[in-house]
Amino acid sequence: MKVILIIVSVILIALVLLQSNKASDAGQIITGGNSMLMGQLKERGTEKFISRLTMVMGFLFIIISFILGF
Repeated sequence: MKVILIIVSVILIALVLLQSNKASDAGQIITGGNSMLMGQLKERGTEKFISRLTMVMGFLFIIISFILGF
């Protein structure tokens, strides 16, 4: 079970690194660059897939961690 946790952890790290940088987009909203506000906030295609896969791997990580904790 610990091996599965390590594999899920490595995949989760890789998925987080693959995601686009959304922090710079949020910074433009604050500084007045409102072209990004309504422009491309929705995720599509591979971005949406990576985002959902990251969520699933995060939940798996939490569940496996709880199982190993008890």
